[in-house]
Amino acid sequence: MCRRPGLLLSIFVLCISALIVTFGVVDIELESGSHFGLGLPAQVPLLFATIFAALVGALYLKRSWKELENGMAGAIQVSIQAIVILILVGCLVGSWIQSGVVATMIYYGLEVMTPRYFYLATLIISVVVALATGCCWTTSSTVGVALIGISAGLGLPLPITAGFVISGAYFGDKISPLSDTTNLAPAVSGSELFEHVRAMMWTTVPTLLITAIIAFMMGDSAQGSDGGRIALIQSMMRAEFNISLWAFIPPMIILVMAALKIPAIPGIVAGIAGSLVLSLVRGSTAGEAMTVLFSGYVPQHLGAFSEAATPEAMSAITASFGQAFTAGSPALSVSSDVFAKVGGLLTQLFTRGGMTSMLETVCLIVVALSLGGIMEVCGFLDVILDALMRHVKSVTGMIASVLASAFMANVFLSEQYLSIIVPGRMFKRAFDERTWSNGKKLHPVMLSRSLEDSGTMTSVLVPWNTCGVYVSSVLGVATLDYLPYCFMNWLNPLVALALTALGLAVVWKDDKEDSSENIFIPEGAIPE
Repeated sequence: MCRRPGLLLSIFVLCISALIVTFGVVDIELESGSHFGLGLPAQVPLLFATIFAALVGALYLKRSWKELENGMAGAIQVSIQAIVILILVGCLVGSWIQSGVVATMIYYGLEVMTPRYFYLATLIISVVVALATGCCWTTSSTVGVALIGISAGLGLPLPITAGFVISGAYFGDKISPLSDTTNLAPAVSGSELFEHVRAMMWTTVPTLLITAIIAFMMGDSAQGSDGGRIALIQSMMRAEFNISLWAFIPPMIILVMAALKIPAIPGIVAGIAGSLVLSLVRGSTAGEAMTVLFSGYVPQHLGAFSEAATPEAMSAITASFGQAFTAGSPALSVSSDVFAKVGGLLTQLFTRGGMTSMLETVCLIVVALSLGGIMEVCGFLDVILDALMRHVKSVTGMIASVLASAFMANVFLSEQYLSIIVPGRMFKRAFDERTWSNGKKLHPVMLSRSLEDSGTMTSVLVPWNTCGVYVSSVLGVATLDYLPYCFMNWLNPLVALALTALGLAVVWKDDKEDSSENIFIPEGAIPE
């Protein structure tokens, strides 16, 4: 007969699993010269954490292998769509690089952007694209990659740029009615889509304004590159790619598809098709255009640039590319060392894409979701959430519990969807049953909003979460490197909690009124 885990056992399993993952992933050099952690790929410690949780479930809780297997399969099934999108985005990135789309966006971005306003512009551009597409993943893998390239060209730190790309992308993803999480959260909580979006405005818009102010202030201290470095980057890209305004057609296809409310997968496929046609028109063979969908793009000339470490080699290479390096161009005023360094930077930036580039990420998703499935089928999270609810005495405590639980689900279930579904399913009962001292119940939008404030926003901050793994692989910046600069993501839960504690933007359910007429009543006006 199956046992239900106790609170201490549940906490023990979560802590040991977290310790296994943390010790396996980190590699910190201590002052003594010794190291803490193994510095392993996240897949390995996650596998051992999954085995540990499964052994506890099988040996102590008496769960059958069939139950554990079904739990893992069910968790993985939730993210099948995300895995398919991941593979298609690999194809998209490869084809966009090969056809010159990414290089063109970087080229013209370097023409118009300055370090002073770059971070703010990055935030705004990411917000607009994510609102239009409803997908932070698409935003990160398209304009995000281009903005990272522009940042490199301007000589600005890539982790900071990545942080503002992610901040803008997740704002748009969270607010857009086209987003899957924006539809999932109200479905789980029992609220309505546009009520949910309106409720999120109260916590998300103030956080965006704070993030925009930070972006503007950080621009004051941004130190950019000189004109020679920017001209060199543009010249190198002209030598490698066909730069023209026609390259904006594939991105426009995706934006139009999003405006027509076409789902993400068909929209990405359309973007791939547009870039394939562009490649063929520009002279690529069908084989070359199709190969990058699987293996990604490998630059043909940038590698030679990266090896030009002497003035003679630099002169010989630039002379063979004609108009890409014109006489007297600022691109030729740099030293050979800078020439080689920029060539290496661009080689790294453009050597990416294809299905194969996503295989490591897909592997991590499968292992992480297997752990999440074990945790859910054994009931460890349910027990902890039940214990939390017994100590919740105020509305602030209720919202804090939802925020914390969604974040913990991101850490231990490793999947954004599960961080909405599992806490949402658990807390829905509490929201439906708990009557507060004013004789009312909290409106379901308070639950759906809180799930997104934490579940959606913090998923990208966890290195082994599917979102963290995906974004770091696409942008080429480690999760822990960009984490401090994702101001939107880690400030949003704090702003939501602060507003609730101040009695602002608390939505009460009134059975006598239509749900669309609910008003915001300060919590402080109701005695606890």
